[in-house]
Amino acid sequence: MLEEVERWLADRSWSAADRPLDQLLDRKRAAGTTVSVVLPALDEEATVGAIVEVIRRELIEGLPVPLVDELVVLDSGSSDRTAEVAAKAGARVVHRDEVLPRIPALPGKGEVLWRSLLATDGDIVCFVDADLRDFSATFVSGIVGPLLTDPDVQFVKAMYDRPLGPEFDGPAPGRPPGQGGRVTELVARPLLNLHWPQLAGFVQPLGGEYAVRRCLLERLPFPVGYGVELGLLVDALHTVGLDALAQVDVGVRIHRHQDGQALGRMAAAIYRTAQVRLSRGHLVRPELTQFEHGPEGFVPRTYPVDTEERPPMAGIKEYALRRVA
Repeated sequence: MLEEVERWLADRSWSAADRPLDQLLDRKRAAGTTVSVVLPALDEEATVGAIVEVIRRELIEGLPVPLVDELVVLDSGSSDRTAEVAAKAGARVVHRDEVLPRIPALPGKGEVLWRSLLATDGDIVCFVDADLRDFSATFVSGIVGPLLTDPDVQFVKAMYDRPLGPEFDGPAPGRPPGQGGRVTELVARPLLNLHWPQLAGFVQPLGGEYAVRRCLLERLPFPVGYGVELGLLVDALHTVGLDALAQVDVGVRIHRHQDGQALGRMAAAIYRTAQVRLSRGHLVRPELTQFEHGPEGFVPRTYPVDTEERPPMAGIKEYALRRVA
């Protein structure tokens, strides 16, 4: 590991407990900083309501100054009751297609995150995946904390233990921790260590929980699909430098796990995102063929690999006009 990264780990890796909520509220009140929390959601009716309720109860209501000023669920075209459940729990629900309608929406998580900049106003934007179970408010307060207390920090990722298996309900003797994050360990971490070794200290580089100053987010391109987390992290490094990046331990992350083929598609998109940043070229064949075993034997299924990226939001005229207004 680079000496620079060892120093960064000592200086820019914290625990959520390092910044008590009272301290964050004092800093927020003094600076007048606003915080938006965005939950990108696609068919997450089983979990999105509980997440919204925790954020409202612990970070908005009953506090002398709300830590969270804006709580938005960005619906990516759900076919279930995600929007209804989120709204009932107290979130403002915005459909992906309602934001920037002159640009037809593309499928993908990154597309929703990009559009969320036009649907929110906070100085700090905090992204939280909508499929988390046993959600803790420290997932928000922990990663927002350094942005409220240290003006040099611009981008904060959550780090956590990520158990593998939906049956996980807490630590148990003999159960190995940290077996989740297979794409991280098999694809993202090797790519970062080989090509961007300054980022080797991030425990969860692909995690969906991170908080960023708007003034940085609006300057970054957004891969529309699964590559968005790696793309934003790499581009933030090149834009503001390693010392402006940080990570905070928020405990344990429990969520729905993808099957092996879905992970393969995710890995292909992440590899493509890295390739573009290495060469700014194009894949010769941006497709991935996988095999499913059925009654007739192995059947090939070919899927497109995400090849689109959205430009920095600062260059979108609707966003610029809103900022002027």
